[in-house]
Amino acid sequence: MSRDKESRPSGGARVKHGGNAGAASKAGQQGAKGGPRRQHKASARDTALHVLTEVEQEGAYSNLLLNSALQKSGLAGPEAGLATELVYGTISRKNTIDYYLDQFVAKGVAKLQPWVRNLLRLSFYQIYYLDRIPPHAAVNEAVNIAKRRGHQGISGMVNGVLRNVLRRKEELKLPEDLPSARRIALEHSHPEWLVARWVDQYGEETAEAICRANNESPPVSVRVNQTRISRDQLMQQLEEQGLKVAASKVSPDGIIVLSGGNMALTAWYEDGLLSIQDESSMLVAEAVKPEAGMKVLDCCAAPGGKTCHMAERMNGSGEVFANDIHPHKVKLIADQASRLHLGNVQALAGDAMELDKRYAPESFDRILLDAPCSGLGVIRRKPDLKWAKTPEDIAEITSIQRDLLDRVSPLLKPGGVLVYSTCTIEPRENEEMVRQFLDRHPDFEPAPEMAEWQRLVPESGSDNRENGMTPEAIGLQILPQHYHSDGFYIARLTKRAKLE
Repeated sequence: MSRDKESRPSGGARVKHGGNAGAASKAGQQGAKGGPRRQHKASARDTALHVLTEVEQEGAYSNLLLNSALQKSGLAGPEAGLATELVYGTISRKNTIDYYLDQFVAKGVAKLQPWVRNLLRLSFYQIYYLDRIPPHAAVNEAVNIAKRRGHQGISGMVNGVLRNVLRRKEELKLPEDLPSARRIALEHSHPEWLVARWVDQYGEETAEAICRANNESPPVSVRVNQTRISRDQLMQQLEEQGLKVAASKVSPDGIIVLSGGNMALTAWYEDGLLSIQDESSMLVAEAVKPEAGMKVLDCCAAPGGKTCHMAERMNGSGEVFANDIHPHKVKLIADQASRLHLGNVQALAGDAMELDKRYAPESFDRILLDAPCSGLGVIRRKPDLKWAKTPEDIAEITSIQRDLLDRVSPLLKPGGVLVYSTCTIEPRENEEMVRQFLDRHPDFEPAPEMAEWQRLVPESGSDNRENGMTPEAIGLQILPQHYHSDGFYIARLTKRAKLE
């Protein structure tokens, strides 16, 4: 299963806004002749509005659509940064924005045309959440867009709503008597059913911390290819070029890049000295702990970050068989291995459910099942995900996870290690899934090393649920607020050796 690890830029970008409302009005009046409409160049707000509307109407992924829209628009620098901030920020805060806008829209925002609704949303986001955007500029730009895209009635409504928001901005507060799940859902903009679920699973304090962390921009973290350079050496090179960096507290192979731009566009990336990967995700290869000469299977490998990390840990020896169901994603794995100068990766296309037909039982020393999951640990990177998921989605994915575990586990040699990981914080997909697997497969047992790993999770609160772990926990559950990294679950299981 592929997971996007691109980081969201943080903060809005203040830009110069040309023209004024009067000029825009003339352009709107001339629009019937077609000239100005054809000549208008998409602005950051135009681009953001297009992406937000497509995400809502077509169910498109915001990160993929935004990348495409930015390329087509030709936006760069601060304008691209503003478009990015408006897309991710508006999606992240959507239900809170709608809660307040409903107080100003007579029939409610749900009754509006999708593009009008999203124009009001992104404008409200600027007025209420961003302090670097002049409020009147946000209003004027919204009215200009409404004139270009709609008619006088729509532009008048947009102008009236947003100017009322400006006048009453300081009055916009949530009621103090809301039930806890409702309050958290509106204050931190998450679906109420999901908040209630987390309150039940983790306690109110931790549920709120999860939601708060999900609205923060993720840091940029890179993994050092230690077959070619040490972490200290790479950090020194980065600092010499003016980048601000820090060693990861989670992974010995990780570096946090506090400033420096897109690391995928650097010579260090091109030369295979580093890969872009979240800190929590780096722990997976460490849990697998592959050794030189081993035969390792990565069942759902695309885009290849964990595959290549394991291959690096094996120092180029042995073999890592990286499987993915999508042929075009298999190429991504091969390309990563080539960029990192790793000759011990074999990228293969196939259904992970059919791996037991391709390989004989007990073929592998290590198996990684980085399973398809609900993705509830990576909401800060994909904010539209929290609005798209349903409880039924979780029930459906757990069935697939269970079948995958049962199908691939016989491929492990006695004495070998099976690592099960997900980028979710849902216990049904994680701890409960592993416990049920162990009940069905008595020849497997939790690796004793996991008890040491659980010390990575910070202690908080008196309730055992507060840090996501209990003394009897089998795996490691990292929550988004623990290290400002992705929410991730990792369980290391060993297969008992056969008795002679």
